[in-house]
Amino acid sequence: QVQLVESGGGLVQAGGSLRLSCVASGSIFRINAMGWYRQAPGKQREWVAAITSGGSTNYADSVKGRFTISIDNAKNTLYLQMNSLKPEDTAVYYCNGPYTPSYSWGQGTQVTVSS
Repeated sequence: QVQLVESGGGLVQAGGSLRLSCVASGSIFRINAMGWYRQAPGKQREWVAAITSGGSTNYADSVKGRFTISIDNAKNTLYLQMNSLKPEDTAVYYCNGPYTPSYSWGQGTQVTVSS
């Protein structure tokens, strides 16, 4: 089994920045393709960003130009740098497979953006 642990969330004012981390452990040698998802209150979980094994990145239109996904293969850690945050970015953020979930969901990390 693979365990995913997200961290780095918090409360930030609109326009601020946060950097999320996701550490993968367990039955996985090395992560090389992962994604970020988020779930806002009362809404379904949605895909946010992905990075492939070749290093290609892709973003939802709502975060393009503001968020950057990256991966440290040696540390089995996925990152999401979030800049110019908006109140509508408020959600619980999760990591998992690049475009569809491949593992059990972690507990997520709460991001709250105040206006």
